[in-house]
Amino acid sequence: MKKAFLGILLVLGFAAAQGVTLNGAGATFPYPLYAKYFSVYHKLTGVRVNYQSIGSGGGIRQLFAQTVHFGASDAPLSDAKVAEFEQKFGTRVIHVPTALGAVVPSYNLPGVTAPLNFSGPLLADIFLGKVKKWNDPAIAELNPGVRLPALPITVVHRSDGSGTTYIWTEYLAKVSPEWKENVGVGKSVSWPTGLGGKGNEGVAGLVSQVPGAIGYNELIYALQNKISFGAVKNRAGNFVLADLASVRAAAELENFPRDTRVSITDTPAPNGYPIASFTWILIYRDLDKDRAIKSKTEAEALAKLLDWIIHDGQQYNEALHYAALPEVAVKATEANLAELRYRGEALNRK
Repeated sequence: MKKAFLGILLVLGFAAAQGVTLNGAGATFPYPLYAKYFSVYHKLTGVRVNYQSIGSGGGIRQLFAQTVHFGASDAPLSDAKVAEFEQKFGTRVIHVPTALGAVVPSYNLPGVTAPLNFSGPLLADIFLGKVKKWNDPAIAELNPGVRLPALPITVVHRSDGSGTTYIWTEYLAKVSPEWKENVGVGKSVSWPTGLGGKGNEGVAGLVSQVPGAIGYNELIYALQNKISFGAVKNRAGNFVLADLASVRAAAELENFPRDTRVSITDTPAPNGYPIASFTWILIYRDLDKDRAIKSKTEAEALAKLLDWIIHDGQQYNEALHYAALPEVAVKATEANLAELRYRGEALNRK
C-alpha cells in the first residue's frame, strides 16, 4: 500500500512538472548550448523552457523587471548592481555558472587561409581605429610570411547590450591602457569606429558578408558560420587558438569565489586562451520575491532545472564547443542552490 501511494505521488509530481513553463532571457553567447539543454530537459521531464536570446543587458533588465524566471549574462553583476538588487528586492541574486566559452577575433580576409596571430594591444588598436589596413606593419610583424592584402579593415561590433562585449572589452582594458582610459569596460560602450550587429548572430553575419571585416564572436558562432578566427597572444607570450583545452586551462584557479563571480580574461595560465569566460544564469535566492514565479511548483521546477544543468547537463557542453564546469565551480554552485527558498521553505532540487 505504501509503495502504491509513493508511486501515485511520483506520477502526480511528474504530471505537475509537465504543466510548467519557465521563461528566461539574456545572453546570446550560450544560446546554442541552452537550446540543447532545454530541448533535452523537456523530453526528460515535460518542463518547457522558453529562452529569449536578447543579450546579457536585456536579460539583466528583465530579471530586475521580474518578467522572467531567470536572466542570463556573460558578465557577472558588479558589486554596485548586487547591492542595488538586494536593496530593491530584499534578497540576494544567485549566479549559477553553466559553462565556459571563448570570444574570438573573427575576420573575413580573402586569400589568407592559416589562422592569423593577434596580440591584445594590436586588437585594441584595431578596434580603436588606429590600425586601418590589413597589411599594416603591426599585423605583419606578428604574422611573418603571410601575404596580407592592402584591404581596408572594417570593424564590426555589437549594437546591443552584450555579455560578449563585456568579455571582449574587459580583456582589451586589461592589456591596453589607452582602451581602458578612452573606451572602458561594459556590456555597451561608445565604439570609436565600426559597424554594429545585433547579437552574436548579427556580428557573424556582417563579418561573413564584408571582405576585410573583423569582429568578435563566441567560438561556436565562428565555427557554425565557418568564419576564420585568430590566435591571441596570452600573458605568458604564447599564441593560443581557442579550443576546449585552452579554455579549460584559463579557468584553472586556485581560489574560486563562493558567489562564483570571477573573471578569467588575460589568464596567467601558459596554455590558457586569454579571452575566455564563464557564463551565468541569474536568479533570486528567495524565489517568491520574483513576481514572474507564481507558485512553489514553478520555483521547484527552476531549482531542479539548474541542478540538472550543473550536473547531468554538462555532458552536452563539449560537443557544442563549450568547456564543462570545473569541480570547484560545481561545488560552489551546489552550496548556493541549497539556499534557494520559496516563502521561507527550502526547495527540493532532485
